Amino acid sequence: MPLNSTRGAGSAKGFGFTAGAKTFDVDYLVVAGGGGGSTGIGGGGGAGGYRTSFPGGTKITLKAGLSTPITVGAGGSGAGTPGYPGGTTSVIGSPGTPSIFSTITSAGGGAGSPCGAYTTGPLSPYPGGPTRSGLPGGSGGGGGAYAGASNNGGTGNSPPTSPSQGNTGGTGATGQPFRGSGGGGAGGVGTDGTGPTGGPGGVGSPNVIFNSPTVGTPGPAPGRYFAGGGGGAGGAYGNPGGGTGGSGGGGAGNSYSSPETFSGGAAGTLNTGGGGGSGAGGEGNAGGFNGGTGIVIIRTPSTATLSVSPGTNTTSTCGSCKVAIFTVTGNLTVS
Repeated sequence: MPLNSTRGAGSAKGFGFTAGAKTFDVDYLVVAGGGGGSTGIGGGGGAGGYRTSFPGGTKITLKAGLSTPITVGAGGSGAGTPGYPGGTTSVIGSPGTPSIFSTITSAGGGAGSPCGAYTTGPLSPYPGGPTRSGLPGGSGGGGGAYAGASNNGGTGNSPPTSPSQGNTGGTGATGQPFRGSGGGGAGGVGTDGTGPTGGPGGVGSPNVIFNSPTVGTPGPAPGRYFAGGGGGAGGAYGNPGGGTGGSGGGGAGNSYSSPETFSGGAAGTLNTGGGGGSGAGGEGNAGGFNGGTGIVIIRTPSTATLSVSPGTNTTSTCGSCKVAIFTVTGNLTVS
């Protein structure tokens, strides 16, 4: 798989600096929080938006000594457990929140949609309308499963950026055995719920802005992966298996086995922007899983001195460069 080397490359460099002021041209990787997974044979959460200038994209110019705020997006919450066939708790997760560096904003991942059974009563319509479609975001949430219901994946790259910051979620199964679909990932769409298990989450994207095992996750190609989609749930009626999470921190979907046993589901990995896995459903339901928090990495020339706050964030040297790794919201000063 080729590196997605120009995500966000159209962003403008800094401007308005006074003549003679010392500046640094820096590269960035900005990944938003992943969306939460649904419940009731639902869809996985979409990955947080993924934007980068490395390698070969347009850098951002920072003025020496000026403190730059960095926002690291939170992962969306997984859905609650409503019971069956109704209830008062929401059955859809919440979207992730954006990560921001200078002029670059990556959108939070969309939440996965629930099972289409909830068409009446206090749970209908859920946020986004009475359909069973996943919600839009950096990558879209996966669609839930139910016979005859509208259960498309949520739209990715929403709002649109060029290059794209993510992909669409998959479509849930419309008949037995019910299967939820995977949320979209930065490197691929979520898989439809048409296989032997719930749909796997879309693959994330690799990056070598800081090629270290301390960030991201392994994947099928070199580099560290970020922003994988969450897996869809396996439902009842002969389909117990949940979908795998996409490389880049996507959480697996829940498995169902009678009588009312749920297992295997997972949250998105922290600081990857991975989507949360979906809960499962039978004659009852298991809750969905949280999306992973985002991450922001800034790469500067080795001649720069980096200061980050709070102390949870870190700096490192990488040969001819230095990097600042933001796992929580804070500030960066380059001098």
